[in-house]
Amino acid sequence: MVVLAVLAVAATASAGEACRKIQHLGEGYTVCTFDAVNDDIQIFQNDRSGKPYGSFRALENDLRQDRIYVRFAMNGGMYLDDQSPVGLFVENGREVKAINTNQGWGNFHLLPNGVFYLGSGKAGIMESKAFAASGIKPFYATQSGPMLVISGKVHPSFLADSPSLKTRNGVGVTSDGKVVFAISDGAVRFHDFATLFRDELKCPNALFLDGSISSLDIPEWQRRDSLFPLGPIIAVTEMLPD
Repeated sequence: MVVLAVLAVAATASAGEACRKIQHLGEGYTVCTFDAVNDDIQIFQNDRSGKPYGSFRALENDLRQDRIYVRFAMNGGMYLDDQSPVGLFVENGREVKAINTNQGWGNFHLLPNGVFYLGSGKAGIMESKAFAASGIKPFYATQSGPMLVISGKVHPSFLADSPSLKTRNGVGVTSDGKVVFAISDGAVRFHDFATLFRDELKCPNALFLDGSISSLDIPEWQRRDSLFPLGPIIAVTEMLPD
């Protein structure tokens, strides 16, 4: 099914209703939109024993002990060999790892990179150095890179004819504060993925989360990707009724 416009999502919408398939420049994507005010969006790393979750199934099983249901989840930022975050990670208001603004190799260091953050019913994406200088104290935050869209402009390093094609996933925030997650169905270039967020999803700021390990969990669609170990996980949850 092809949908070319962003659909408004009611506060009570299920994850299945919040997610849809769209086409952009001839490629398919799964896109899920949530409201930071009414939807419980969190970022997870370690389970109650202090061990990285590493998978959607492990996260679901752990949260279910507290009668919490995962509506949606996506890998949420780049990580090291021990599955710890490469850059800034804030969970439950506690800074687990400091922001990383160093030069380096790889997509994370294709500057500018950025921070996706949540707190007080608001969500945002900001270039890392600007975030470090902002004084914002988020309840959740994850750093990744590169930025896809910066104040309405595509990252200056992206080429419209780049031969680098990979599965990609990312997150954007619309001008009215909606949080939009997207994952490609197949291999796409950075430039096309960025214009998806800018032109189709209307996100003035968007952040790349990862490439080949891009993973998605939508229980209502009976989709739970499990090919790769995961580091940080962004999830939308709800409390199960008694």
